[in-house]
Amino acid sequence: MRAMYLAFAATIVIGVVAHYALEQIGYSSQDRYSSDSVRLD
Repeated sequence: MRAMYLAFAATIVIGVVAHYALEQIGYSSQDRYSSDSVRLD
């Protein structure tokens, strides 16, 4: 049971860290798929 809780915690931590890290380096779908002829609000 302890291993399952550790796995859940690790998954949550990895997800949150990845979200903020990818935002910081500009890897959002808005940044990746927009160009001068596309306007995303």
